[in-house]
Amino acid sequence: MRDKRKKFVELAEARVNRAIKDVRLIGNLANKNSYDYTDDDARKIFRALQKEIEAAKARFMGDAGGRDSDFRLED
Repeated sequence: MRDKRKKFVELAEARVNRAIKDVRLIGNLANKNSYDYTDDDARKIFRALQKEIEAAKARFMGDAGGRDSDFRLED
């Protein structure tokens, strides 16, 4: 049982730190001097991120739920 805990901690720390880094990189996209985006684009980004956070949280609470396809701003 201890090995499962150790593996969980190891993977959780690595994955959460990677996610935090990636969220910070998404924040860098807010630089209007480098990028052109609309308020609607920003809303879509944060709606998609929030949806995935909620789905991950639900899985920890015992609700497996389904998975959607990859995020796309434009079709």
